[in-house]
Amino acid sequence: MLSKKEIENLIKEKKLIENYISLEKQLTPNGVDLTAAKVSKFLEAGSLDFSNKERTIPKTEEIIPDKKNPEDKYGWWNLSAGSYKIKTNEVVNLPNNLTALAFSRTSILRMGCFSSHGVWDAGFSGKGEFILSVLNPSGVKIKENARIFQLVFFQVEKTIEYNGIHKHLT
Repeated sequence: MLSKKEIENLIKEKKLIENYISLEKQLTPNGVDLTAAKVSKFLEAGSLDFSNKERTIPKTEEIIPDKKNPEDKYGWWNLSAGSYKIKTNEVVNLPNNLTALAFSRTSILRMGCFSSHGVWDAGFSGKGEFILSVLNPSGVKIKENARIFQLVFFQVEKTIEYNGIHKHLT
């Protein structure tokens, strides 16, 4: 697992992470916090098969955050119990010798929520998309740009070429 200093160097030298809000606040001892840019609700079912020929990604609808005052720069998402798709502000640019795993921040866990993530393959470049499951029956309020997920990085021995369909996801 990479250290804070190693991550910071890769951000500055290789643009490992772009579009971050505050590197000082987002860097952790062994990772980087990712922030919420968009929240969407699911409008339909998806489908998944072995070959992906019949795969369909369900349509979503963006939830517009509420501003307490019109002059507020950022608003709040008031989420009831359920599942939501979260898109991050940050762009992650993994070189071919680095992979990443994402985890829920403990702050969101303490509110009765958790996030689900896939593996970030070596060579991937793009914004993250995660599922946020709100289990708290009273829901949760999340402010735009809140730090929700933590991404940690691991070196891989063999360099590979990422050929996934989500390459350069924005």
